[in-house]
Amino acid sequence: AVVSTLSTGISGNIFVPGSDNNDNTLDEPVSTTLMRDLRAVGSKFYHVLIPRDGSLLLQDWDLWGPLLLCTLLAILLQGHGGDSDNDGGPQFAQVFVIIWVGAAVVTINSKLLDGKLSFFQSICVLGYCVLPLAVAAVIVKITALVGLKKGLVAIIVDFIIVALAFVWSMFAAVCFLKPTNNPGKKIISTYPVGLFYFVIAWLVVSQP
Repeated sequence: AVVSTLSTGISGNIFVPGSDNNDNTLDEPVSTTLMRDLRAVGSKFYHVLIPRDGSLLLQDWDLWGPLLLCTLLAILLQGHGGDSDNDGGPQFAQVFVIIWVGAAVVTINSKLLDGKLSFFQSICVLGYCVLPLAVAAVIVKITALVGLKKGLVAIIVDFIIVALAFVWSMFAAVCFLKPTNNPGKKIISTYPVGLFYFVIAWLVVSQP
């Protein structure tokens, strides 16, 4: 009973199409549990890459994907200043603060507009839809490491890549959140989502 209570505190009912929903998973091998969770995370990433019906992310939410993407972005965006004591610290923590506070703002905004989005559903959707921006951050970081981030042309290319990733993340999030928004207040509901991804996109395009 204690294990079940702790489990429901960090994840929802993870469902992967084609798999068996067996509630008694305490006796199964650890490898089976890991593979099931990995398939669930991979399925959600696929839905972000090809946005479609958002019921999977809203009903069967989990926090593993957002945690992985937050960690990846925090590592990529950490600075490399001359002061080693402060090197990357604020930026590393800032990514996690943006994800959690941003999700809370979107959730509060949705609730005030008679939306149906819970806090953890918001974390799940917003976190998974960061995937395009995380990919853009990897590309920008690689170009910087190989010495290509020099001159106006490279800056413009990085800006275009991040802009496309921003639009992709925004489009995917709107597709997934559409069932929870009040039909008469779509613009007001969408604005905080756009601001959330814009801040992350700015961090990516301005990374050192």
